[in-house]
Amino acid sequence: MIFGLFRKSAETEAVYAVYNSIVAQSRQPLLYAQWGVPDTVTGRFDMICLHLALLFRRLRREKGTTAEFSQALFDLFFKDMDRSHREMGVTDMGVAKKIQKLGDAFYGLLAHLNEALDAGDVARVETVLRRNIFMGTDGPGIAPLAAYVVAEAARLDALPAGEIVAGRLEPGVAA
Repeated sequence: MIFGLFRKSAETEAVYAVYNSIVAQSRQPLLYAQWGVPDTVTGRFDMICLHLALLFRRLRREKGTTAEFSQALFDLFFKDMDRSHREMGVTDMGVAKKIQKLGDAFYGLLAHLNEALDAGDVARVETVLRRNIFMGTDGPGIAPLAAYVVAEAARLDALPAGEIVAGRLEPGVAA
């Protein structure tokens, strides 16, 4: 039925709820004001990527039971990035190139962060943050941001996957 096209399903609402939680968490003033994450379009993108990477890391443990939810969340993220770039005046050809670069950056962060966290190596987490968030420089907040990332990974690991895919993900708080 055509009216079905205009309604959100419970699954879609859950994906939007989780994405909105991730965006809210990535906008915490502490990340920018005290830890030195660049308060720029790129810095904000990096924070969304960081928080999504942590969530995808958590969901991968479920061995496929959350794959559809993860894919929908991923698709929403890149749809939002596409929309944002168009609002900033990037042309159709330019958007495709930028989205490709953003995807490469996201996958690189995801892979390296997973490796560092799986190894339980905070120094490697700091290296990932230095390279991906602080553009190779020693920002003032690398150590506290790394500690936050480790704590946030643990917080997410403790959450039942069913709660997450139901859209019940409260933003963690940087302290």
